[in-house]
Amino acid sequence: MLSMPIPPAAPIPQRPILVVDDDAKIVRLVRTYLEREGFNVVTAADGPGALDAIERHRPALVVLDLMLPELDGRAVTRAVRRDDEAAATPILIISARGSTIDRIAGFEDGADDYLPKPFSPAELVLRVKSILRRTTGANADVGARARLTLADVVVDLDRHEVTRDGVPIPLTKVEFRLLASLIEAGGRVLSRDQLLDAVYGNDQTEVLDRTVDVHIGRLRDKLGDDAEHPRYVATVRGVGYRVAPP
Repeated sequence: MLSMPIPPAAPIPQRPILVVDDDAKIVRLVRTYLEREGFNVVTAADGPGALDAIERHRPALVVLDLMLPELDGRAVTRAVRRDDEAAATPILIISARGSTIDRIAGFEDGADDYLPKPFSPAELVLRVKSILRRTTGANADVGARARLTLADVVVDLDRHEVTRDGVPIPLTKVEFRLLASLIEAGGRVLSRDQLLDAVYGNDQTEVLDRTVDVHIGRLRDKLGDDAEHPRYVATVRGVGYRVAPP
């Protein structure tokens, strides 16, 4: 009987996990489960408090409710993704809005994962570990590969940085891995499933194919690319994506 491979345990980060929700019961519940697993946890109860905590603590990951006082979770996510220093912070959205449209909107804003309420705290912990495993893994296995280039774009795998003509382009962990995977493919077309495997590995918990399109769209926006006349990422309709031919 064949045994399934067990994914490596996610390392416990030195930086805390930020839990943002205006429901004190949910905050206590999530905090309890995360601390049982050894994570350090800080909390916030509204949008401005979340942004302040992100600036002060530079969390390893944010668990973020959407329906927050003063500034909602979508606005918080967009603000984080616009910030050069915080842009790569992983964000796990938790929300009572669980429709496909709501989830797509969350991914379009820049979320790394989306967990509808009500949820199992144990599942939330698993998703947190999954995100940390794949984001820390992106930094752990690149030491020997140095740099990738695509036209005037340079992907520094050691520093996990992307520049165009020397100007830094802040990408999320997912966007970075998508871009690196496409360049490493050397012009071969990668299907959505192959790109999902490259980004999420075995951790594709309810990940939608549409998620790839959302992140490719955000990547193109940050690169200043045109889908109709691409310089960097070309769509092969009905198949997937590839780097644009020179």
